[in-house]
Amino acid sequence: MKRKIRYTDEALGDIEVVDDFLPPPDQLVLKDDGVKVTISLSKRSVDFFKAEAGRSKTSYQRMIRRLLDTYAEHYAKRSPSNRTRRIER
Repeated sequence: MKRKIRYTDEALGDIEVVDDFLPPPDQLVLKDDGVKVTISLSKRSVDFFKAEAGRSKTSYQRMIRRLLDTYAEHYAKRSPSNRTRRIER
């Protein structure tokens, strides 16, 4: 049960004015160095990401970008000798 707030005209006491310390809104947006690319994906993959994005209330393109970033970060940490694998026949 919510209690209703009752306001009165009482004195507030000592008040301290605080300088505005928050950055402007345009500095709150994190921007990555993006590169536009054209890529063909399977309908199955795009449908999957669109469905998952709908459940998470986010962009399917953002999910795919994050997946690729995570993959690249994982393999960038590995040593160069592990990065290249030869297939012997």
